[in-house]
Amino acid sequence: MTDHRYCVILAGGIGTRFWPLSREYKPKQFLRVWNQEKSFIRYTFERMVRSIPLENIYVSTLAQYKSMVMEHLPELPEENIILEPYGRNTAPTVAYSATLLQAKDPEAVIVVAPADHNISDNAMFDKNIDQALEIAASQDILLTLGIVPTRPDTNFGYVQVSGGKDAYSDGTLVKAKTFTEKPDKELAKVFLDSGEFLWNSGIFFWKASVVLEEMHKCCPELAKLWDGYEAAADKDAFVQRAYSDSTRISIDYALMEKSEKVWVLPAKFIWSDIGSWSTLYEYTAEKEEDGNAISTEGKRIVKNVTHSIVTGSDPGKLTVVCDLDNFMVIDTDKILLVCPRDERRLQEILSELALPEYSEFK
Repeated sequence: MTDHRYCVILAGGIGTRFWPLSREYKPKQFLRVWNQEKSFIRYTFERMVRSIPLENIYVSTLAQYKSMVMEHLPELPEENIILEPYGRNTAPTVAYSATLLQAKDPEAVIVVAPADHNISDNAMFDKNIDQALEIAASQDILLTLGIVPTRPDTNFGYVQVSGGKDAYSDGTLVKAKTFTEKPDKELAKVFLDSGEFLWNSGIFFWKASVVLEEMHKCCPELAKLWDGYEAAADKDAFVQRAYSDSTRISIDYALMEKSEKVWVLPAKFIWSDIGSWSTLYEYTAEKEEDGNAISTEGKRIVKNVTHSIVTGSDPGKLTVVCDLDNFMVIDTDKILLVCPRDERRLQEILSELALPEYSEFK
């Protein structure tokens, strides 16, 4: 009996907000951070293979990362690595993977899962994944998992659902209303108090046929680039041309915020999107009494330092840090970053890397 459940793991990003640990030659999905035993992509794969047959798990990544995917997931069939010629964000990835899987299996039901999430409570996660796959298989909808919020967090996106206060309290399927990216603290508190907002997990479920139909309605210029893929004689050339002509846009902006078919399944497993140093500090790194998150291979002297991140990978190096509050001190093989623990300041630094003289440090 054919199993129509598929998973596409999104592993094509460079992870710039995790620079300088995450670099173009080895982005964060292939890293082990903060004493983790395995890489982000390995943890994601092991979670998904509990619900999806191995032969139905696919990884979408940039062509240059193929060998790293094979290294981290040696049991994954090589033909299950979807190679993107260019980074175009998640909407082109969804269009490509859905087109490919529909050609393989017209009844394909897909879960799309980012490779950089930190998830606890495996039993609850597995239950929600299986439940969502069943719903997506039986209904022509676009479904996302909405994490029931426990605090007014500014690191995550939010999805508002219909039904008024405590709309999601009974755990049943609810209609999506609006999406909001990373609100400020005051607005996040309003969201939490309203009982209408969940954290947007970015984990999606749909039939391949349904998501492609909705993309033709909501982002037709992008969707039409994939018309004729199945009949193409040279599929590599087809993909190259489609990506060359694609805009850089996320699936949230291209589709989820526009479609009338978006529903949300409330979920209560412990979740965080480790997209930046801020989220790593908040949810993954173990902190000392003074609020510091410190992970150095060598010896260290830390004096009068509070609420800061200090990392170093050289066991032969002494790390000395004094008189800092809310800073990042990130020491890698080629780069030393000393910067306030503020994503806006880091983005200012990253903009400088576009200059030719810094190309080797990207």
